[in-house]
This record gives sequence, structure tokens and C-alpha cells, in this order.
Amino acid sequence: RSSDLTIEIDMSDAMRFTPSNIKAKQGETIRFVVKNSGQLSHEFVLGTAKDLKDHYEVMKKFPEMEHADDNMLTVKPGQTREMVWQFTKAGTISFACLHPGHYDAGMKGSIAVASTKSKAKAQVASN
Repeated sequence: RSSDLTIEIDMSDAMRFTPSNIKAKQGETIRFVVKNSGQLSHEFVLGTAKDLKDHYEVMKKFPEMEHADDNMLTVKPGQTREMVWQFTKAGTISFACLHPGHYDAGMKGSIAVASTKSKAKAQVASN
């Protein structure tokens, strides 16, 4: 799958994603290149804030759980992994590291997906 845009994200043991606020457009396909510059294993998990919170509660009970879902990357120290994702809906998508303690420490971010429909209406209205 080809992507419209490549965004590099760095994960650190300071429990931060850099950048943590990303902008995308509805319908856009983004290739995330996720690098772990820390000494601990980290994750990059995409979802709604509620999905991530629910999943985090499960992770706290089963911290050794391995992930194989399309919306998750486990990135070992020093590794770089990639995820290609198409944003089909407008709104805010969250991302986080769901390792116990990491999410609570603030290891999360968001992607603001702009609607492509509202712009078309605005252009029609201005004519």
C-alpha cells in the first residue's frame, strides 16, 4: 500500500512520543516510522481514547501480552518499525504506549484528522 505521507515518531524512556500531536486529512494514508530511542520496550498503538484506556486495563492484568493487531507495533530498544494506516474518518485518533506505567506517565499523543467534506462545502458557499 502506498502512502501519501511519512511521519517519523520517536519513543523515549522519558515516556514521550515526539511528535505527540499530528495532523492528517480524511482519506489520507500515512506511513508511520516509529523509532525506539530508549532502553525499554515501547508500543505504538492507534485507537480511540476509550479503546486505548480499556486495552490498558487489560495490559495491567496481563503485562506480558504480545500484540499482533494491525493498529499496534511493539518496538524493542534501538529498533525502528513501520505502520501504514489510512484515516477513513474525521475526528481525533489517539496513540499510546500501553505497557503498564507508560500510559499513566503520559506516553500518549493524538492525530487530528480533518474532514475533507467540510472544506468542499465551504468553497461552494463562498462562490
